[in-house]
Amino acid sequence: MALDETTEELARLAARGDHRALGELLRRIEPDILRHCGRILPYRQDAEEACQDTLLAVARNIGRFEGRARFSTWLHIITANCARTTYRSLKRRSAEQSSDELPVQRPDVARVSVIAGSRLDLLDAMEALEAEKPDLAQALVLRDICQLDYSEVAEQLGIPLGTAKSRIHQARKYVQGALGDAYGF
Repeated sequence: MALDETTEELARLAARGDHRALGELLRRIEPDILRHCGRILPYRQDAEEACQDTLLAVARNIGRFEGRARFSTWLHIITANCARTTYRSLKRRSAEQSSDELPVQRPDVARVSVIAGSRLDLLDAMEALEAEKPDLAQALVLRDICQLDYSEVAEQLGIPLGTAKSRIHQARKYVQGALGDAYGF
């Protein structure tokens, strides 16, 4: 999600309390957020739900944006977190509904959401990584989902560059192990 300088300036103004700037900011970033959520979640309505959650989180928390990093970096993190939260919520609802219905079949991971560009098995692996090793999950989300470069990951997490690279490497190994030998990065 590369945002232009006008959008970055709107974010700075909104963070200082400018309500007009916030409204314009939300209008401008919505299509990018929806596209980004669509890469993470397999169904459009789920991506739309995550997009709305992200816009709400931005509106509620814009005052916390300090402008030390680019707004687009801050927005990437919020978007990825909201999409993953939406996925967990959908998974929980599905489990609750399926207990009364037919047994749940594990999706064919080779075919799940190929069009959307994400796989449910990968989201499950990321959820497990986050539960066991949250520091590794943060680094992996910033690098592989938000597509920040290594130095931006290090800056965002407040760690040395070498530590960021190590965490990303370890996280990828963990996820690859969770997915099995058939999947590689």
